[in-house]
Amino acid sequence: MNIGDVAAQTGLPAKTIRYYEDIGLVTPQRSANGYRVFRESDAHKLAFLGRARALGFSIDDCRNLLMLWEDRSRASADVRAIAKEHLTEIETKIAGLEAMRDTLAELVRDCAGDNRPDCPILRGLEGVTKSS
Repeated sequence: MNIGDVAAQTGLPAKTIRYYEDIGLVTPQRSANGYRVFRESDAHKLAFLGRARALGFSIDDCRNLLMLWEDRSRASADVRAIAKEHLTEIETKIAGLEAMRDTLAELVRDCAGDNRPDCPILRGLEGVTKSS
């Protein structure tokens, strides 16, 4: 399979596939003329990596998950530990985003949005609060 074929099969852009090759996540064979030749196993790895990246796993996590995926004697606890750590990171990001949303919603609610120059949003971004 050439890079276009594997890209179509996995849904990954050719640029991403070349990047994964550059960092050693996949190692396609080379034909006599130097073109990449992807095996079905390479396509499976790339699809695996695509799904892992879509879930937000880092490249390092993907490298570790791929090694565990290929190791049939792995302990599922090792896989779970990586996934659990990533889930904790996602939950932390969600909490941060919810706090941002709440703060911004409060600033928008407090702004009259009229022609006056007084703007609670800009004051909030300055870190200045209303004085009573």
